[in-house]
Amino acid sequence: MKEQAAEKSAELKEQAAEKTAAAKDQAAEKAAAVREQAAAATAQIREKAAQAAQAVKDRTPDPVQEKTAQAATQVRESAARAGQFAVDRTPGPLLEKADRVAKAARANRTPLLAGGAVLVAFLLIRRGRGRNK
Repeated sequence: MKEQAAEKSAELKEQAAEKTAAAKDQAAEKAAAVREQAAAATAQIREKAAQAAQAVKDRTPDPVQEKTAQAATQVRESAARAGQFAVDRTPGPLLEKADRVAKAARANRTPLLAGGAVLVAFLLIRRGRGRNK
């Protein structure tokens, strides 16, 4: 009786291990598929954004582009000065914490970008549906 119970137990453990392995394989396949879809969506969004930017640039007169470039340079310089001022006035522990958060964001860049791309796609779809009503 004990031998039969031991055999049955071993058989059930083996079946459970096989099912667990199969579930892991399925999860890995689905995760890969989701990553591929996210990459495709990201590429499509980037392409459409590049096309839109080029269309705007093509339609914008040269004097406007020059003024925009000058304004962008001024904004960058002002932002750099404001950033340096903020760094000079920020306590050390807060800077350290911000540095840790920035490093974590850089380490997880792909999921953050994918999430951002999905959010942008969702907002664009929602905006498009709102106009169709």
